[in-house]
Amino acid sequence: MRRRRVGFALGAVAVLTAAGLLGAQSTAPQTPAPPPAPPAPAAASQPTQRPSFRGGVDVVSLNVTVTDQARNYVTSLEQGDFVVFEDGVKQDVTFFNKSQLPIALSLLIDTSASMEDKLRLAQEAAIGFVRRLRPDDIAQIIDFDNRVSILQQFTSERPALETAIRQTVPNGSTSLHNAMYISLKELKKVRATTSGDVRRQAIVVLSDGEDTSSLVPFEEVLDLAKRSEVIVYTIGIRGRDLGARGFPEAEFVLKQFAQETGGRAFFPTGATELDAIYSQIADELASQYALAYSSRNPRRDGQWRRIVVRTTKPALAARTKQGYFGPVN
Repeated sequence: MRRRRVGFALGAVAVLTAAGLLGAQSTAPQTPAPPPAPPAPAAASQPTQRPSFRGGVDVVSLNVTVTDQARNYVTSLEQGDFVVFEDGVKQDVTFFNKSQLPIALSLLIDTSASMEDKLRLAQEAAIGFVRRLRPDDIAQIIDFDNRVSILQQFTSERPALETAIRQTVPNGSTSLHNAMYISLKELKKVRATTSGDVRRQAIVVLSDGEDTSSLVPFEEVLDLAKRSEVIVYTIGIRGRDLGARGFPEAEFVLKQFAQETGGRAFFPTGATELDAIYSQIADELASQYALAYSSRNPRRDGQWRRIVVRTTKPALAARTKQGYFGPVN
């Protein structure tokens, strides 16, 4: 298995995607092209036009988690049990699915030097999480310290994912923002070619401290996450050595990623809690509803639109991403 490093150059983000150069041009001599054949006569009444397509509606897709008062996942609701609002205006749900969709998962593991005493337990918990994925799910493994490494590209092969997790070694500082940026870009490449390829996309990131070495700012990565269809789950381990100085900023960052995308943020006090947390995330991903609606807002201004999803059952709570950016011309 090949370990792929992704580096960041000062002043620009450089994502190394594959061997070779994209768009390389050959310098070999070119054979002169034969003269073009005379064009066929065209009807004067039918001028040539480039086809133009523009949808009359903009479809907004949502992944929705529903829990009861005991925080148990509720999976028995029907389409009529949901009410969706965009900027306070009720929307008509046009698509509903409560069956489990396959998942494309990016699993991020902090391997900075401060993780040394936690990494073995973190590895075992992550492996347990991978083993709970279904056969048609795919996942990739990314570790990050002062650099970001894609240890395993997207695959459904569990042994390959487990091997990649066991290869993680603690070293260096923390570049969480860089890792999130790269993970979001990698998930964007996972595109459905048929209806059977449609996947729910998620990031699960484990870190134990504040970002200290990223070149991509937090605001840029958060904006990218809000423009994606990715659900982000964050796990921030409060180490004994962090105290009151090092963790508050990290906690804010991890909470923002989760809240804006409809995921959850977890803050265990030690690595022994990781197995239970990964199990909760796996259960949640298997319990979500897929909804979609056609926005009643006709403006194409690119502005942020706030989304609220509720159920008709007062004792239940629904959670999804907090909004999206409207379309532009």
